[in-house]
Amino acid sequence: MTSDPPVRGFDRPAVTSHCINRDELSSYQDPDRMDKLGVIGRWIAENEALLSGLVAVAVLVGLILSPIGKGIRHLRARRGQMQLSNRHAESLPAPESAVTTEPLIAVLAFDNLSADSEMQFFSDGVSEDIIQRLARGATLNVIGRTSSFQFRGEEKAKAAQVLNCTHVLDGSIRRAGERVRINAHLVDASTRQTLWSDRYDRDLEDIFAIQDEIAENIAKALHQAFSSGTTEAIDPDIYDLYLRTSPNSYAPGELRSNVDLLNIVTERAPSFAEALGRLAYQRAFLRFYQPFPERAAIATEVKKEAAHALEIDPRNFDALIARVFVVPPFGHFIEGDRALEQLQLAPGSGHGSIYIGWYLRTMGRLRKSLESTEAAYRLDRLHPMAANTLGLARLASGRLDEAAPLYEELLTRVPDMSFPISSLLKVYAFQEDWAAVDRLLALAEKRQLREFVDGLPFIRAKRDPSPRNIGAWRDSLDAHVAKTGSIDVARLVYSAHLGLVDEAYAMADGAQLGPTGTSDDIMGPDGYRTSLLFQTNMPELRNDRRFARLCARLGLVEFWLATEKWPDCVDEVPYDFKTACAEAQGVMKEDFGF
Repeated sequence: MTSDPPVRGFDRPAVTSHCINRDELSSYQDPDRMDKLGVIGRWIAENEALLSGLVAVAVLVGLILSPIGKGIRHLRARRGQMQLSNRHAESLPAPESAVTTEPLIAVLAFDNLSADSEMQFFSDGVSEDIIQRLARGATLNVIGRTSSFQFRGEEKAKAAQVLNCTHVLDGSIRRAGERVRINAHLVDASTRQTLWSDRYDRDLEDIFAIQDEIAENIAKALHQAFSSGTTEAIDPDIYDLYLRTSPNSYAPGELRSNVDLLNIVTERAPSFAEALGRLAYQRAFLRFYQPFPERAAIATEVKKEAAHALEIDPRNFDALIARVFVVPPFGHFIEGDRALEQLQLAPGSGHGSIYIGWYLRTMGRLRKSLESTEAAYRLDRLHPMAANTLGLARLASGRLDEAAPLYEELLTRVPDMSFPISSLLKVYAFQEDWAAVDRLLALAEKRQLREFVDGLPFIRAKRDPSPRNIGAWRDSLDAHVAKTGSIDVARLVYSAHLGLVDEAYAMADGAQLGPTGTSDDIMGPDGYRTSLLFQTNMPELRNDRRFARLCARLGLVEFWLATEKWPDCVDEVPYDFKTACAEAQGVMKEDFGF
């Protein structure tokens, strides 16, 4: 997972978020409800800079869903339905050639037939809810929304071929006042035969029942069992607010606004499990940008919200992800593994599945990480974050020839993203393809690399490991430790790879490994994570027997000995890794501190 942009210490974005109060909310509930929904839309439009002005941590998640690459779903509707351009279509990943033996369903964004174009957010939201209910209730493989929602209008005809799915669910939604009409039909992609179709004319309060009925009928058409959701009827105005909080850019401003709205939703509908889970998830994601001294209090809120959601719905995917997110980056791997196991057992696909492989890498389980990430990618191949995490998993596993095309494709498809440049620089540096490195460095000068700029000195030192460059790298680390009293594991790995193994361990012995609660702290989802310790192409730190003692400080030895879930390097290092870990178990584990 890639954090974008980095926010260091107390350098938080200057964002003033607006929280809708009860009086404002009640104003949306008068008889002229459609006009009042427009008020919400105008408020969001006026605050567009707040919602999407900062670059995202997962930039990725909604970037290609918006016509301008950063909009939020309901803002997208104002600009007209996005059509997949020929340029993007040409750069999309080629469909996998393997024959799909199990049903793989793409739920397209239902057409908005309402008189008000603002209602596209409602059509998209209902379609997204159907994806989640179908994936959870029938345990079917369902293409993620980021990929399936690429196809609108005439482009829908291309969906089955590009997504390589067996079935397509499409339909339309017309909303007027307190009534809604939904037409839906399921088509076999190979024969183009309609397997099921129906029309629903209901009150808005029945929207969850309609979604369950659609999912159940699809399951029956495919001879699958279906388990209904648990959500009770929700006030339509509250449901509207909920639909407006689906994260797209993951920018801090967007997350703050969504948390504000979800606080209102869950206060008015305290048994709305989906909203509780989404609130816990987005608050946990926003926490990655908060100063470390504030994180303990935020984690308490997240855990409370997640527990409430799981009490109502034990399979709530968002709540389970939130629990993983609030586990500290190191020192609590046993707790993290328990949370991860619950997430792995939960039915349903979606944005959260890409984080399973992300967390597995922090424990050194690269093969499992790659397997999980490949599976997540197959279900959402047009999701930039899915492509990014798969690229990182392949890079970590040493599969450079397979990682490079993913990132090259992303550079073409989503040119505003910075993470493909950073990852490609590492790939080509490991391959010693310096012509490709020069091409990317020239491109980097025209783009803002943000947090990735810290990796450029490593690339330059690796290209020219002269005494002068290596000395400059060492001096910069010494200065950092002298100033902060801390050193992160990423810098240790880079140093060892550049030939400074003894120096790296000396720095580790004389400094703490986590944040200090100052402006020098590394922010974002990957701050102080241990993933880089296990990267295949940088084994120097691992190949030294002192590695076990370092891992003991991080809590990894405790985890490996307790669970027998050993890292892949157990059979790769030039010493008895298990014996070294047993000898190191007396080393005091470092408290992460926040």
